[in-house]
Amino acid sequence: EVQLVESGGGLVQFGGSLRLSCAASGLIYGSYCVGWFRQSPGKRREGVAGTSSHGITNYLDSVKGRFTISLDNTKNTLYLQMDNLKPEDTGLYVCAADSPCNGRRHLLQPGYNYWGQGTQVTVSS
Repeated sequence: EVQLVESGGGLVQFGGSLRLSCAASGLIYGSYCVGWFRQSPGKRREGVAGTSSHGITNYLDSVKGRFTISLDNTKNTLYLQMDNLKPEDTGLYVCAADSPCNGRRHLLQPGYNYWGQGTQVTVSS
């Protein structure tokens, strides 16, 4: 029912920036939880950033101050602005969403019902 499509990934040099987009089908109705996760070889999927209609925003400690999650409701699109990228940020970035979603959701945990296909981010050293 809900489809998420990511874009904006690519190859960037150390210290560079990228903005990822996640376009969601349909309109968000009521409460919601959305987030970005990343997966790299040899590592478990980890929550990078998440936000919800309950006014909560969470970031992985290693990206705080460098990444910014935002949602444009008029475009039904989730964004992840990534600045000062590091090689360790390399991975497949996947967006996730749930609606409705209560305020007790752990936004950085992989408990979402809807997932995109991912967009690859590679940061060279």
